[in-house]
Amino acid sequence: MSAQDHHPRVFYGWWVALTAALGLFLNTATVIVFTFGIFAKAIGQEFHAARSSISLAFTIHNLAAAMCVPIAGRLVDRYGVPRVLIPFAIMLGLILLASSALSDGIWELYVFYLALGIVSGGAGAMSYTTVVSRWFDRRRGLAISVMMVGMGVGAIVMPSVAQRLVTIFGWRHAYSIFGLAILLVPLPAVAAFLIEKPESMGLLPDGAAEVRAAVPLAADAEGLTMRETLRTSEFWTMAGALGLVTASVHACFIHLPAILSDRGSTAQTAAMVSSLFGVGLLLGRVGCGYFLDQFLAPRVAAVFFACAGIGAATLATTEAVWSSCAASVLVGLGIGAEVDIIAYLTTRYFGLRSFGEIFGWLWAVFGVSGGIGAYLMGVGFDKTGSYTLPLAGFSVAAFTAMLLVLFLGPYRYRVRTSGSGDAATAIGSPAPTLGAR
Repeated sequence: MSAQDHHPRVFYGWWVALTAALGLFLNTATVIVFTFGIFAKAIGQEFHAARSSISLAFTIHNLAAAMCVPIAGRLVDRYGVPRVLIPFAIMLGLILLASSALSDGIWELYVFYLALGIVSGGAGAMSYTTVVSRWFDRRRGLAISVMMVGMGVGAIVMPSVAQRLVTIFGWRHAYSIFGLAILLVPLPAVAAFLIEKPESMGLLPDGAAEVRAAVPLAADAEGLTMRETLRTSEFWTMAGALGLVTASVHACFIHLPAILSDRGSTAQTAAMVSSLFGVGLLLGRVGCGYFLDQFLAPRVAAVFFACAGIGAATLATTEAVWSSCAASVLVGLGIGAEVDIIAYLTTRYFGLRSFGEIFGWLWAVFGVSGGIGAYLMGVGFDKTGSYTLPLAGFSVAAFTAMLLVLFLGPYRYRVRTSGSGDAATAIGSPAPTLGAR
């Protein structure tokens, strides 16, 4: 079958991106991470535990994910996305379903979040981003944003849904309902429509079937190995900036419901402001992807990281509900851009050869720093009786990340073009003057 037979009016890669968006709408991030502040309040009231003790459950989840995402990334590089994503998504749904059997022992709560963290590596954004990055090159930033719209909409919807479910059914059964929804809604669509590579349909990234003859290697054959990546300054710069900003945004949005409750807001108001965080996340997803295709990615990252710093500073210095709403949107913008930026920077500086494993290690930084940030915020509150000092510290951390990311140099792997010029430079090979350093 010819490439033209597979060249419909709408490039199939966009259907892949939309399928990935559905998978991320009900996923470990939207169900576990973005709703944790809602569940933490109910869990803390039941266990009569300090906020640092409840925050520890989230930290355990993130640390487990951090250890397992690189392993899942290596499995994806070796065996392909479907063989990793689908089994892990099934396990995610089943673990959530099992939450109704949890007892009153806080150790069981920690084991529950540990299990969720273990499976989140293969069932999360890493797997979906790997697929979408293989389908797109010139429009990769926009495609990743389309995919991440699912997570953004989930971040808007899930806090209010979680608040309603927790109020009616309790936090255990609320998690069980989410688990059933994962098994019934996104999983069948992902299994049916998420095709891993455009080459299997006779296409190249972006649907550029007309340049097949000029490309001697598949796009995912280009790039650095994990060992080579670890020897670059770009990797450690990215890891440092990512760690600082992730700790800041996780600390803010995980404790946002508690911050608002301490200031006299109702549970419904806290859920509404948390949903505004999702609005910022959605705007960050869409806007970041568009700008990544237009401008140098480190500069785009710096702008969004600055938004996170301003949001944390606003929460620290003002207590009005309207200012909390604005801060929630700003923090959402910061985290909304994080995943897009990680994925995009990984493809441009290290290529697609070992994308899953490299992305997995950077996602490990994301998970560890996010868990540490949430825990340190809880400790800061327990020690000082206020969120003001830790919020100020996390604001400084976000601005430091903004400065650090600007030290990244030009891309090592440039955008492909569909011109008829020399294949070594026109079709996405490493830039001759930007080789591995």
